[in-house]
Amino acid sequence: MVINTNTAAMASARSLAWSTTALSKSLARLSSGSKITSPEDDAAGLAQSMRFEAQINRNQAVKSNLGNAVSFVQTQDGFLQKVQASLDRMSELSVLSQDITKTNTDRSNYSVEFRQLQNYISDIGQKDFNGVTLFSTAGTATLGVTIDSNAATFGLSLVELTSTVATTGLAHIYTAATSAITTSTSAASALSNIQTAIQNLADMRANVGANLQRLNLTDDQVAIYNENLSAATSRIKDVDVAEESTRYAKANILVQSGTAMLAQANVMPASALQLIG
Repeated sequence: MVINTNTAAMASARSLAWSTTALSKSLARLSSGSKITSPEDDAAGLAQSMRFEAQINRNQAVKSNLGNAVSFVQTQDGFLQKVQASLDRMSELSVLSQDITKTNTDRSNYSVEFRQLQNYISDIGQKDFNGVTLFSTAGTATLGVTIDSNAATFGLSLVELTSTVATTGLAHIYTAATSAITTSTSAASALSNIQTAIQNLADMRANVGANLQRLNLTDDQVAIYNENLSAATSRIKDVDVAEESTRYAKANILVQSGTAMLAQANVMPASALQLIG
């Protein structure tokens, strides 16, 4: 038995230090809910989880952009529904004005409502959504909608509501050729233009419907992608509470026993002194 160097106490102190460190880490994991509380725990896992979390945050921003785009398109369609109702009424007025029992005075009365509906459709063509025009006069005008976390976009084509091209737009229904239905002849001409406009409007609403379907599908895709990224991040970072609780109990027991053994080891040199006395 030696007095100068208490190797038993040194070994007990080293074991106690290890158990205390293990207890502290286990407590940190349980309190934070994460098994990576510092880079030394899993450097590669930490880096991977950070990339996933950043991508999840970007995807949330994408979903916000998609939600706004859906609202934009739904607003477009809401106005187009009103245009459809207006065109239906205008075609009805055009047919009524061709009634042989109607006088030109009667037709002038119909024409007052007809012109109001023309102005209403023209005004709708100037509407905007949060300052962004809802309807375009240019055939190639598109809006880029963000569809993924890398900021890829797809072109959301704007409806050409005010286009003067008879085969695509609606502006021709309030040009000079369709300005009034005060005679049976002008009413017949107006009806022909309105029928073309109704077909153009049907094409516009079909395009809007296709855009809306694309946006909704993309939104669902981003949501599923985020679920998978969150699950992957959880597997990397989240602590298994049951497993970690077992580690904590083990480390706690080791700390208590290590403390007792260190105290016992420190008593051993005193026992040696009793031999001398």
